[in-house]
Amino acid sequence: MTRESVAAVVAGVPVDTRHWIGGERVASGETFTDISPVDGSVLGEIARGTAMEAAAAVAAAKAAFPGWAATPRPERARILHAIAEGVEKRLEELAIVETTDNGALLRSHRRGVMPRVAHNFRFFADWLLKLEHEDFETRGHTNHVSWDPAGPCVLITPWNAPLMLATWKVAPALAAGNTVVLKPAEWSPLTASLLADIAAEAGLPAGVLNVVQGYGSEIGDALTSHPDVRRISFTGSVATAQRIAASAAANLTPLSLELGGKSPLLVFADADLDLAVDLAVEQYDNAGQVCLAATRILVEETIAEEFTRRFVDKVSQLKQGDPRDEATDIGPTIHPRQLEKIDGFVQRAVEAGARAVIGGHPKEGQYYAPTLLTGVVQSSEIVQEEVFGPVLTLQTFTGEEEAVRLANDTRFGLAATVATSDRERAQRITARLVAGTVWVNCFFVRDLKAPFGGSRHSGVGREGGTWSFDFYCDVKNTVTAPNGWKHHG
Repeated sequence: MTRESVAAVVAGVPVDTRHWIGGERVASGETFTDISPVDGSVLGEIARGTAMEAAAAVAAAKAAFPGWAATPRPERARILHAIAEGVEKRLEELAIVETTDNGALLRSHRRGVMPRVAHNFRFFADWLLKLEHEDFETRGHTNHVSWDPAGPCVLITPWNAPLMLATWKVAPALAAGNTVVLKPAEWSPLTASLLADIAAEAGLPAGVLNVVQGYGSEIGDALTSHPDVRRISFTGSVATAQRIAASAAANLTPLSLELGGKSPLLVFADADLDLAVDLAVEQYDNAGQVCLAATRILVEETIAEEFTRRFVDKVSQLKQGDPRDEATDIGPTIHPRQLEKIDGFVQRAVEAGARAVIGGHPKEGQYYAPTLLTGVVQSSEIVQEEVFGPVLTLQTFTGEEEAVRLANDTRFGLAATVATSDRERAQRITARLVAGTVWVNCFFVRDLKAPFGGSRHSGVGREGGTWSFDFYCDVKNTVTAPNGWKHHG
């Protein structure tokens, strides 16, 4: 194949669009087109993997596993730090490529997202070196807990924060001594390819990290049903997770699933109203394409009118446009199909009686106006289902009991946010909310030491800190008797 057929050039940055398998670039017989949401331009033709590439990637990961699993912890940590250094050296390239590929703000990629990518590797490298469990005794016998590498891991990642969410999985999997097959989302595959280059330059042995691209489920099914895969981690939709779980069931492959959300923001009358409004406006981050977003605004009835007025004033000051512009606050949606999906949710809600206080319509290109809907019914689609766009609903409540009931009344349980100046109320409310993460008077503050995951249909399992190693390892307990040893020498 010619060089033009295997590379995209994004803002002057060349990106190889072939798979990365066993330390080599591998082409496919077919490709799919990657289009920028910023302006609709074609970024490149991406190798379209099939069951053949899936099998090759798993075979490479399996072959590399014994050597990487036997690599001493300090050496594994050193290589992960070297990958972090590579990310930091190419931070600007990674930022502009990802912005062009998925439409998220360039300023966010520069200042927060790509530094977090490097931090993911550094954190889990350091956590590996201090990972231990204090030995304990049972009737004189010693119990020793250890974390044994599990084997090849399949990691399937979403398009809304491609590299950050990929490395949230890749870093602990590698730190644990596993090998990886990473399958990035077809709508934003480019930075995963750059990560493969960075990892190779950092000295990661061939086959330890493999990157395969595909479209739809054609390669995903082959990966998740493969008998040599020992762990599967997926971030995405409930429907896809159900398919993955069914695929993995035959082999009883352990799963970690971080799925959708329909999270609430509860605003009580005693809250700092300016803070509460800021928290609500923040939910439009990344054009609302954030699984953790508190898309259901629940406001105590006595302050609802004033809250809404301030909210609309604040949103009207946001600038929507080219995400490469430093002044832009809201960029485009990822894909025409996603834009159509978002508008479908809004139009059906309006037809059912909802009122668009602001927004409620698409704009030129792949942009959707930030939207707030009122007059919604708790049982309605717009309240119950994840839109994944810049669309919020506002409902009112009259007391704590109703607030908690509304907050918990969906099939999801990923996150929740509470705005109140009453510490005791905050404790009462958070204790009753069904969510993997609850923020009080703040939003999106995340420490990698903390457990992360969802309840109900928002996911299975927890990752972060030791929880990540619990998932990516076979945790072993060795019980040793106090006597019976032969003396040598």
